Amino acid sequence: MRHPGRLITIEGVDGAGKTTLASALAAALRDRAIDVELLREPGGVEAAERVRALVKDPGLAIGDRTEALLYAAARAQLVEQALAPALAAGRWALLDRFVDSSLAYQGGGRGLGVEQIRELNLFATGGLTPDRTLLLELPGAAARRRAGGRSTTPDRLEREDDGFFARIGDAYAALAAAEPDRIRVLDATRPRGEVLAAALAALADLM
Repeated sequence: MRHPGRLITIEGVDGAGKTTLASALAAALRDRAIDVELLREPGGVEAAERVRALVKDPGLAIGDRTEALLYAAARAQLVEQALAPALAAGRWALLDRFVDSSLAYQGGGRGLGVEQIRELNLFATGGLTPDRTLLLELPGAAARRRAGGRSTTPDRLEREDDGFFARIGDAYAALAAAEPDRIRVLDATRPRGEVLAAALAALADLM
C-alpha cells in the first residue's frame, strides 16, 4: 500500500519503554514542524480500544488463535478509521506497536508461526507496511523487572512465563535481521534522552 504520509512504528517486549519513547518522539517531531498523530495498538479508535480491553483482561480465557484474530481485527479497524486517512492526507502516524508485535507475540511467543500470522495481518491491514520501525532491544530480565515495577496490575499477556518472552525476543531479533533497512534496533538500556536521540537519527532520512 503506497501513501504520501509516513508510518513509524515502535516495537519491543513489555517493559522496553515503547510508550515513553512514543510520547517523547511525537513531541520532538512536532518541534520539527512535522504533523504527527500518536496512536497505540491495540486501540487508537473506539472499536479497537474495546478489543484491547478484551484481550488484556486477565480474568478471561482466550485461545491463542482467538487472540491472534482479535489483534488482527483491532488492527484492521485502526487502519481503516485512523491510519489510512492520516497517511493519505500526508501526515505522519507514530504507532506504539503494529504488525511486528503480532509476528513476535502470537507467531513466536504463542508458537502459531510467524508466516501464518503475517498472512492474517496482510489481509487485516491491506498490505500497509511501516516506513520505519524502531525496535527497542532490552534483555529479558531487565524488561521483566521494568514491567514488574509498574503500579498497574499485570494484564493477561504480562502474566506469561519467561519462556514466552524469550521466544518473543528471538522472534523480534529474527525480524530485525531479515529487514535491516526498515527495522532499526535501539539499545533500550540507555538513558531516555539517548534513546530519543538514537530514534531521531534513525528517522533522519525520512524527514
